[in-house]
Amino acid sequence: MTDPASLDDLIDRLERAAEQLRSGDLSQDAAATLVEDCAALASEAGAELDRRAREAAIAADEPRVAPGQDSLL
Repeated sequence: MTDPASLDDLIDRLERAAEQLRSGDLSQDAAATLVEDCAALASEAGAELDRRAREAAIAADEPRVAPGQDSLL
């Protein structure tokens, strides 16, 4: 499971990569490698966001019963 700090780390890494690409200081090969790395990072971030959305949807469907109380059928 990815924690919020890991998602923030992925975002930071993507932002740094974008800065490097915009700088124009990379060779074509280095830029191509960095673009591939960005695709992998974006895929990880997307998977984490999907996981969080599923968890939120599941939590929204759970009955809201106080501890020690039974739900009515």
